[in-house]
Amino acid sequence: MTVADRAFFDVIRSKLFMGRLSARQVEGLKAILDFWSGHVPEGRADALAYVLATAFHETGATMQPVRETLAKTDAAAISRLDAAFKAGRLPSVRTPYWRPDAEGKSWFGRGLVQLTHRRNYEAMSEVTGIDLVADPVRAMEMEVAVAILIEGMRRGSFTGRRLDDYFAPGRADWIGARRIINGQDRAPLVAGYGRAFAAALRGL
Repeated sequence: MTVADRAFFDVIRSKLFMGRLSARQVEGLKAILDFWSGHVPEGRADALAYVLATAFHETGATMQPVRETLAKTDAAAISRLDAAFKAGRLPSVRTPYWRPDAEGKSWFGRGLVQLTHRRNYEAMSEVTGIDLVADPVRAMEMEVAVAILIEGMRRGSFTGRRLDDYFAPGRADWIGARRIINGQDRAPLVAGYGRAFAAALRGL
């Protein structure tokens, strides 16, 4: 670990992780940082900070690939989503996308960013080179999940909006960047996380 690495972890530990980082949180953070360094060496630090913030938010701060609702099993995720749908807590959902299809596969959210719906698994199969349609559970593998997170946000795979739309010379739109993932849901909250990660990347 370099001096710069230590500075990043020291800062972010205090800013977002209440003074403690588990081995698995460090693993997830390093996986994202390493992929970015290897695949986006020219990338902007603020864009990387927003990627990290997205993973922090979408995984409930675990920095590990998770199932939607943070369930431990597919069956539990489906059950929780069904319960929320029946209780009217998912007003934007018209069709329960998480229910198993004719092949018994479920297309609920998985990974470091919640990849949902078969069409998105198909799209990210092309991006990652992994057949996520044949085996959607592979979106829970760290290497695959990191590729989905970063390449999906760079290419606009999720909503058509890309990192470059919000982070460019003279522009850092921390609030608007939430549209890359999910409209403006919790946009100020995720923006705050992004700014914290940006400060940590600067070692401040």
